[in-house]
Amino acid sequence: MLSKHSNHNRFANWWWTVDKTLLGCICALMLIGIFLTFSASPAVATRIGFGSFHFIKRHLFFTPIAFVVMIFLSMQRLKTIRRISLVGCLTALFLVWLTYGTEGNKGASRWITLCGFSLQPTEFLKPFFIVTCAWLFAGRSLHKDFPGNWLAFILFAIVIPSVFFQPDYGMTIVIFVVWCFQFYLNGMSIIVLLVLGILGVFGSVAAYFFVPHIHVRINQYMASGGELSFQVKKSLEAFQSGSFFGRGPGEGIVRSYIPDAHTDFIYAVAGEEYGIFLCLTIVALYAVIVIRSFLISNKDNNLFIILSAAGLAASFGLQSIINMGSTLHITPTKGMTLPFISYGGSSIIATAIGMGMLLAITRKNIHAEDKDDG
Repeated sequence: MLSKHSNHNRFANWWWTVDKTLLGCICALMLIGIFLTFSASPAVATRIGFGSFHFIKRHLFFTPIAFVVMIFLSMQRLKTIRRISLVGCLTALFLVWLTYGTEGNKGASRWITLCGFSLQPTEFLKPFFIVTCAWLFAGRSLHKDFPGNWLAFILFAIVIPSVFFQPDYGMTIVIFVVWCFQFYLNGMSIIVLLVLGILGVFGSVAAYFFVPHIHVRINQYMASGGELSFQVKKSLEAFQSGSFFGRGPGEGIVRSYIPDAHTDFIYAVAGEEYGIFLCLTIVALYAVIVIRSFLISNKDNNLFIILSAAGLAASFGLQSIINMGSTLHITPTKGMTLPFISYGGSSIIATAIGMGMLLAITRKNIHAEDKDDG
């Protein structure tokens, strides 16, 4: 009886302290992802030899798991979140190293098979790395002799090349930008920021000239008309076909010809079948999550909460911008999923981990719970 009462109190405390606006927006994105997977995936599954409902069944399998993981993490105390992030970061980094030498898709060895499931370790590394670095940065504010900045830099120096040489350039950019953002919030000098910015630009230019894959992507982005890549042309046609109100659920035509309609280009499916209304709704949901997270963390005086919440929100928003931008030919194409909406077990569970930690970090009275925990 005591255990049940304790669990009831813990759930009640979670319900009254969790930010329901963030939780509601996340749940809305999950539901939109389910509906769009129903529209986008059957044609893709049939084209590659699976049953029409193959991806739908798998998405319906992973989404509840992701939701449970998110809620579980959102109920944890700050100390637990910090410990989970450190263990998760080291484990994910080790799994990234294990992917080297494996036969990957399109020349990238990003996947590893565990217990019959394919995992993309970099997806899990990202949220754990962000929270771990926030912990290291914040450690110096509590203990002046703690070399938090140096430890965060060493971890950064290990993670960046590990992800870059898989190669996963999109994830490298996200991790690089978010880490610099966290370092800036932690008091990075303008000189250091400029040096890192120059290194980032230099690395991008070098990648253009020496990495064939990036060279092709950039050239396709700079092209126009018939020189555009097939997926981008079809994506833009899908938005034109949907116009303002869309063709209706399941009535999309162009989306049947987009190879990655259920993953990288699912935003185009939203545009064709539901029109500008749903596209703007999706943008609004992402914007609310990011901006509200910034506002909540800005009101706090705990440096760990500020850095981790801002970092997780920035990562979430940046990945969304990259995906939607490439779909609309605003940015070069990049194999990066649209959080909670695109199909992908690793993507949705890893995103749920990040958002679960964000919900925990932004809960009301989280400081009191952390102190009570000893």
